[in-house]
Amino acid sequence: MNSVLLASNRGPVSFTVSDDGELTMRRGGGGLVSGLSGVAKDDGVLWVCAALSDGDRIAVRLATGGRIDHAGYDTGPLRMLDIPPATFHRAYNAVANSTLWFVNHLLYDIPNSPNFGTRFEREWESYRDYNGAFALALAEEAGHGARVMVQDYHLTLTPAMLRAERPDLRIAHFSHTPWAPPEYFSLLPDDVAGEVLEGILGADHAGFLTDRWAQAFMDCCERLLGAEADRVGRSVTYEGRTTRIGVHSLGVDGDALWQRACEPDVESHMTALREQVGDRKLIVRIDRTELSKNIVRGLIAYREFLAAHPEWHGRVVHLAFAYPSRHDLPEYREYTASVQRCARQIEDEYATEDWDPLILNVNDDYPRSLAAYRMADVLLVNPIRDGMNLVAKEGPVLSPRCALVLSREAGAAAELGAHALVVNPYDISGTAAALHDALVMPEDERRTRRDKLHAAATALPPQKWLATQLEALT
Repeated sequence: MNSVLLASNRGPVSFTVSDDGELTMRRGGGGLVSGLSGVAKDDGVLWVCAALSDGDRIAVRLATGGRIDHAGYDTGPLRMLDIPPATFHRAYNAVANSTLWFVNHLLYDIPNSPNFGTRFEREWESYRDYNGAFALALAEEAGHGARVMVQDYHLTLTPAMLRAERPDLRIAHFSHTPWAPPEYFSLLPDDVAGEVLEGILGADHAGFLTDRWAQAFMDCCERLLGAEADRVGRSVTYEGRTTRIGVHSLGVDGDALWQRACEPDVESHMTALREQVGDRKLIVRIDRTELSKNIVRGLIAYREFLAAHPEWHGRVVHLAFAYPSRHDLPEYREYTASVQRCARQIEDEYATEDWDPLILNVNDDYPRSLAAYRMADVLLVNPIRDGMNLVAKEGPVLSPRCALVLSREAGAAAELGAHALVVNPYDISGTAAALHDALVMPEDERRTRRDKLHAAATALPPQKWLATQLEALT
């Protein structure tokens, strides 16, 4: 039985199956996986996750009890859940990504959406079943008095479900997203909003990336549940139980990131990129084509910068790596298309025979991203709303002279804002001006800011981040 367990939708590895039926394992994607996979493996934490692909499901069925670590793969302790595809699709796409994500990132087009009817009731039932599958697996795997770390908006109901099964456990829930204020969170049906809040309050400890998101959660509990919120002591008391509220700002393991960024595949990408861009200055962005990341406004701001500063024509290149995200959802397919259309407009307007002002790449390539970080003169991070944003922290770790243009709506702004160029993500002209200021920043100021960004970004690496939450459960 396990003494420490970690539960999340996505796991540390994923599997693909070739035409001849051979399974290949690779590193899982996403910021949460990047931050926690090394910690979990080194510390022997059992990671419970969902099978996301056909390859994952085949791997689970070949493993005893879904324990991938017992199937000949060097993953660290791992149990993967083979949830029925229809249930998973409704829980993941319809509820987690199309409802809870939209609510907490304030993404709805309010005059037209959301619309909650009988279809959503069926989707919510699948979300309950999905959370129930995690609660059951954790209850089976946990030793007496074990500590369980439940991650993110996919699993908001799991803490209360798990507590009902195993009251002996110490349970934490952590939200990697922002949290909506009560007036926006109450867009959800009343019973659903209550169920989400009560689900998280089933935990002994509820963690958030910034004080801003923690305060919003307490506001929702107070306003929508009638719970008692202690903002000084950071706790919520509801129906006789008290859940402590914690703020744990996930940082970067600078040494491990730098070691990975110096490997040969990254060096070869740096060589290729340098051949492509020459000695021009580089404005870099690295994002998923996620609605909240604000890529289109970032591209429009770059176009406005080029229009306002012809002296930079031929002297700067924008490397925009925008990797596909959630293409099962039509909104995301259209957003990716919008990004590509905007990029073509910039190329058509400004490109010359010997200068490509913009290099857009939509094919996920982690080593190439690390190479771009190392080469960046300016890093653009301008989300509409973001729980933290690890890109804002990884860039200053890897670039020796990176100036950071950072949205005030990113959680990272709470730690990095004093040393970054902070922008309103909706203000295109303001962002264009910040790009120019970042490019012309004096070298001594640039390096001073970067050093302070580096220190802040590495202040709470994943090992310490996890340890602080485990300590909160003792």
